[in-house]
Formats: sequence, C-alpha cells, structure tokens
Amino acid sequence: MKLNELKSPPGANKRIKRVGRGTGSGHGKTSTRGHKGQKSRSGSGIRPGFEGGQMPLQRRIPKRGFNNIFKKEYAIVNIRDLNVFDDGTEVTPLLLWEEGIINSIKDGVKILGDGELEKKLFIQTHKISKQAEEKVLALGGKVEVI
Repeated sequence: MKLNELKSPPGANKRIKRVGRGTGSGHGKTSTRGHKGQKSRSGSGIRPGFEGGQMPLQRRIPKRGFNNIFKKEYAIVNIRDLNVFDDGTEVTPLLLWEEGIINSIKDGVKILGDGELEKKLFIQTHKISKQAEEKVLALGGKVEVI
C-alpha cells in the first residue's frame, strides 16, 4: 500500500445537512424543525437545567455548609520531596513546578515536615511548617518566606 492509494472507508465522508435550501433538498420549508412549537422558533432553546417550569433540581436540593470564597489553596510539598535537588540549590515555587514536584502553584506553596531532608537547601516559599523549617535549618540551610 502506498500513500497515494489511501482512501477513506465507505461512509466516512458524510454530506452535511444543508437546511433551508428549497424543497428539492429535502430540508426546505420548515428546515427540519417541524410545525409550530417552542423549538421551531428562531432564537429558541432553553437554558441548561430548565425543567419546563418545574422547580429545578439545583433549587430543590438543600444547600449545606459554608463556602469561603476567600480561602487560599496551597500546593503542598513534603520535605522528603526536596531530596531530588543538589546541595546548595535555591528552591523556589517556579523550580518546584518546572521539576514536576507540583502541578500548579495555585495561591502559593506550603512545605510540610513529613520525611527527612538530607541536603542543605535555600528555600523560598509562601508558607512553611515549623517542623520543616527546623529540619532545613538543622542542616545549615536557609528559609525565606515570600
């Protein structure tokens, strides 16, 4: 088989439905919309979730709890995950993202003290737990909160 011999399988190339192009096309006059009714009118269409006037589901179900719209969501990094860096590396949120340790920076990066640190690092982060800070400082590293 050669590239110039390739053909689409039968039925792969379907003709588009051209509506409103005269009665001979088979899709003329009412343009496949039928006669009268809400869906036959121009500009028709009902919004998502509309149930014909019945109380919609999103209003029938009781609301629970409290959603704080000002809540900050931090990308979490454990101290053991920082062992991939060499001694003396300056660890920033951007570096963590580039290395694939975090998927997104969100509202900031928080470093937690789970695990052991084996490298002397200079860490710039938005938040850090006391345990994690103690582990970094014990090895002679530095912590800067940005």
